[in-house]
Amino acid sequence: MDGLSIDPVMDGNRSLVDKDREAFFHPFTAIKDQKSNGALVMASAEGCRIRDVAGTEYLDGAAGLWCVNVGYGRKEIADAIHAQSQSLPYFHTFNTIANAPVVRLSERLLELAPPNMKRVFFGSSGSDANDTAVKMLWSYNICRGKPEKRKIISRAYAYHGVSVAAGSLTGVPMVHQYFGLPLDFAKHVSRPDLYRDAPARGFSSEEAYSAHLAREIEDIVIAEGPETVAGFIAEPVMGTGGVLPPPKGYFQEIRKVLDKYDIRMIADEVITGFGRLGRWFASDLYGIKPDLILVAKGLTSGYLPLSAVIVGGEIWRVFEEAADDGRAFAHGFTYSGHPTCAAAAMANLDIIEREGLVERVDEIAAAFRRIFDDRLLGLDIVGDIRSAGLMMGIELVADKREKRSFAASAKVAGRVSLAARRHGLLLRALPNSDVLALSPPFVISLEEMSTIAERAHAAIVDITHELKAEGLA
Repeated sequence: MDGLSIDPVMDGNRSLVDKDREAFFHPFTAIKDQKSNGALVMASAEGCRIRDVAGTEYLDGAAGLWCVNVGYGRKEIADAIHAQSQSLPYFHTFNTIANAPVVRLSERLLELAPPNMKRVFFGSSGSDANDTAVKMLWSYNICRGKPEKRKIISRAYAYHGVSVAAGSLTGVPMVHQYFGLPLDFAKHVSRPDLYRDAPARGFSSEEAYSAHLAREIEDIVIAEGPETVAGFIAEPVMGTGGVLPPPKGYFQEIRKVLDKYDIRMIADEVITGFGRLGRWFASDLYGIKPDLILVAKGLTSGYLPLSAVIVGGEIWRVFEEAADDGRAFAHGFTYSGHPTCAAAAMANLDIIEREGLVERVDEIAAAFRRIFDDRLLGLDIVGDIRSAGLMMGIELVADKREKRSFAASAKVAGRVSLAARRHGLLLRALPNSDVLALSPPFVISLEEMSTIAERAHAAIVDITHELKAEGLA
């Protein structure tokens, strides 16, 4: 290269940030913000640390988008991708065609999954896994002579994706408001919120609160007509909706209602699957007994896009019996069962198993919580810290005693997130709330946890001073 160094910030005679403004349409991004502030352009990463093109290093407290479970820079996964790309980079899986990586991965997932799961259907994203689950339930009920059972109950502020069906199941207002969603098959009930909702309703025990939430589901089933309701979908721990662990007995109470009215249970484990809560599947941790399990993110630790619907015995039995007449399940994607993505998943699971990362999450979860409680709970605007495994939500409030929220226009969590960047930390400000989310890679050290807590503390203090100057805190 004639001895000249390449400027990583520039691309030709213009900066990458300028080119980004002119060419890239960002997801979940305010166009005005992209125009005025520009993009943070990432360049490289290793372990729990990521660097931008200017060389600034950040601790990634969010594992990308809840997904880089084994950490960045895993050569074993890169080598598996390279080797598979050289032998069979791609072929479809329609019409009984398969490939070795996806067959082996299917078998492995059934071995890891909760009991009575029978088959695995692959896609590329959590959104398409949710869409596939919707169509599976519709097809399942048509196959057994109940075509009117089509409605699916979700929860307010749940996040299940952004495609048309998945976006309808999602309960986050910003995902609906400019798209004419949700479609009318999706119905929403209250989310479980032990910090705000349970005490506001006067529940002193988690079990009583769980029974109340189950009755709310039963009420909507009766109101809609049990003969029209096909399923109930839930994240074991609600992620984007506020990092909300379930109250005690929640899924057991709900299962009673579902069994009573012939309704199937969908566990959206796109975030929680593959160890995030210290178990391979959160369905095992919470005794959910799902009929369908949806996975993505941690399946490859984000190294390549891959999702799956793991199909339970009852649904598979009906499909198998209905297929005696030769009909096809006329659903699938160009990249269903992509061999290179499956090879990445196999290498990722090898790392998780060999290094005991699921067990490690279980071992360090209490320390994770303690470090943040000790460092942040005393701050003026930190109202609540809640966690499960290596998922944490930090709720910011204008008044701790009254649990009074900031005005939405203040965008406090977003401001803290930007301040955290200045301190070398990446965390997530969740939409429609003042909750900060943390979900670090499983390989994070206790020292790195402490550093994240220190940097989060500094960012919150910075914004608290600004809010006080503005008369908002």
